[in-house]
Amino acid sequence: MGVQEEAGAGALPALAPGWAFFLDVDGTILEYAARPDAVRPDASVFHLLSALHRAVRGALALISGRPVSGLDALFAPLRLPVAGQHGIERRDARGGVHLHAFPDEAYRRAAMRIGSFAALHAGLVFEDKGYSAALHYRLAPQLADAARGAVHNAASELGPGFEVQDGKMVVELKPSGRDKGSAIEEFMREAEFAGRIPVFIGDDLTDEFGFGVVNRLGGHSVKVGAGASAARWRVADAAAVRAWLGEWLARYAAS
Repeated sequence: MGVQEEAGAGALPALAPGWAFFLDVDGTILEYAARPDAVRPDASVFHLLSALHRAVRGALALISGRPVSGLDALFAPLRLPVAGQHGIERRDARGGVHLHAFPDEAYRRAAMRIGSFAALHAGLVFEDKGYSAALHYRLAPQLADAARGAVHNAASELGPGFEVQDGKMVVELKPSGRDKGSAIEEFMREAEFAGRIPVFIGDDLTDEFGFGVVNRLGGHSVKVGAGASAARWRVADAAAVRAWLGEWLARYAAS
């Protein structure tokens, strides 16, 4: 299914058992903050994720641009299946860790250049995630073009092994060949997820890769918020996402 214009907010698939849940984090189950390190989930989010993970017998994964270590810190003491840095790193349902190989030294040099650029411009926030780098301009939206230019310049010196990924008020440098869709495909081959209907909820441009995969697999792709998307369903905001997941739990947690 191709990209479609915005559907009506609140249009969601009918609840059903046998689902596997894939959840983006920022803007999807948690509201955005001015800086990534300012996000703080409350106790209700911990309870929701823990209960949902139990109810689907492990068939729940966080699919995020954040690194796995950052996700673990954010949701500690929970240790869920996760795909971090857009699928560059992944911890499967049984705890095994999978890393996408990439030329580390070249990346480090490029990341340093992006970090130096950010240090010269008030309001830009540089984030080195270990395998990818993000330049956030949420605090300085007037610098959007400059931020994109800096990251594209760094990528141009690295060759085809790296690519630039745009997101909401952020531009990222990351190794090529991995995205949220490829991570979901890998999870769906695991025993805990296999045979279930995939449900992926996300809000950003980076989530479109996941929507495409889930559509192809016959699952439910859910876009949070406004904007054209390949997602087949729509929900208003992160609070509505949590409420909908809570409704699913109330109906099927004991089944």
